[in-house]
Amino acid sequence: MKQTKSSPCARAIPAHGGQLSRKERRELARQVQSEQVTLQIVHSNAAGIDVGKNTHYVAVPPDRDAESVRYFDSCTDGLQQMVAWLKKCGITSVALQSTGVYWIALYDLLQEADFEVYLVNARYTKSLPGRKSDVQESQWLMKLHTYGLLPNSFRPPQEIRWLRSYWRQRQNHVRSAASCIHRMDKVLTEMNVRLSSAVTDLSGATGLAIIQAIVDGERDPHELAAYRDPRVKATQEEIARQLHGNWQADLLFRLKQELQGYRFYQTLIAECDQELAQLLRAFPDRSAGVALPEETRKNRRKKKRGNSPQFDLRQLLYLMSGVDLARIDGIDVITAMTVVAEAGYDMSPWPTADHFVSWLRLAPDNRISGDKIIGKGRTPTQNRLSQALKMAASSLKASKTYLGAQFRRLRARRGPAIAVKAMAAKLARLVYNMLRHGMEYVDRGTEFYEQQQRERRLHALTKNAAQLGFQLVPTELSLAGTGTI
Repeated sequence: MKQTKSSPCARAIPAHGGQLSRKERRELARQVQSEQVTLQIVHSNAAGIDVGKNTHYVAVPPDRDAESVRYFDSCTDGLQQMVAWLKKCGITSVALQSTGVYWIALYDLLQEADFEVYLVNARYTKSLPGRKSDVQESQWLMKLHTYGLLPNSFRPPQEIRWLRSYWRQRQNHVRSAASCIHRMDKVLTEMNVRLSSAVTDLSGATGLAIIQAIVDGERDPHELAAYRDPRVKATQEEIARQLHGNWQADLLFRLKQELQGYRFYQTLIAECDQELAQLLRAFPDRSAGVALPEETRKNRRKKKRGNSPQFDLRQLLYLMSGVDLARIDGIDVITAMTVVAEAGYDMSPWPTADHFVSWLRLAPDNRISGDKIIGKGRTPTQNRLSQALKMAASSLKASKTYLGAQFRRLRARRGPAIAVKAMAAKLARLVYNMLRHGMEYVDRGTEFYEQQQRERRLHALTKNAAQLGFQLVPTELSLAGTGTI
């Protein structure tokens, strides 16, 4: 926000972007709410909209209409009347809060009408004190937006939003299918059928075949154990021993319905896969004719999820983005798809990787005063990409890679929570650099990281010894450990 030298609020916002004191916040609120505002106008044709479930309150500058605040119905006709009124008032920029999902239809309609739409996080408007009624809330948003005090939220392009919608729907179906599996296990336990003790995954070939046979009326444990897949470690006798139970009618009915529900969700997941594959193929090819690199042995050993897409998702993501995010340690093709669906493949909205990490709420939330950190807070977020990157970071615990060694060192020094967040930020920076600059990720291995840390410790010890007037002398044992003797 630009300010003139004559502005009495020139000292209200610190140059380093720190938080305002209580006195400064009150002074800024008084200046904005007063009629003799001397802040520089950024959006001269601004309007504020308080979004609600049934009605939307809209405020425009008082000189644009005799009734500067109006409310419109949230149905399509009401939204079209709102757009016509805003155009009549000469409005070009609109600010609205992201209230539930009620803002989505309004946002799309305003964008189609060529308005500059600012989607504002309610957290930013609450940080500045103001009035909170429906009418006054829209006026407050209009004033803040007029003087450029509201930052715009990121929203991906339309084609990425379509992709995100299909992907989120698929994830919902996957979670629903997993709930059916959990309820089937609960019903089997109530029957005293300990199938999960013999079979690791009830959704596997052996588990589903046995459950289907039970629903069809089979009760003989040995006949049920005959459905064992040869890859199962447990023997047929061990499985049969766990299949003695009490076959109550109500429990069998519940088991049948849960199995039907699981099959139904698998059908819905397959339909989502078809739509996703079709949409991904419609994106332009950004691979520049370079073939997809072959998977390394390490990537082949990555555990494939049972609900992986039934098409070559890795190939389509590579053609779409021009890079193979799945080569990063800890990131599989499912996480790579989440990255593209939530943030897109164009990283230009974030000038640097640090901005991207901050948007993901993975940066430290330090409270700074006088160039000193006076407190550390937590920044809660519901960002799906942040959660996916944290899960990817957690999988590095047993990884014999450079990132795995770095995670284990951080975990030993700072604890699991801080290590997961720090490594999630590391993964976010790698993703940003690959998508923005086309960089390739190459794992340097655990040995390289350990040698790097040893050299850093040796450099620090040498420096400390020199400050105390001593000199480090390597022993034969240490030289033999480094292979230099």
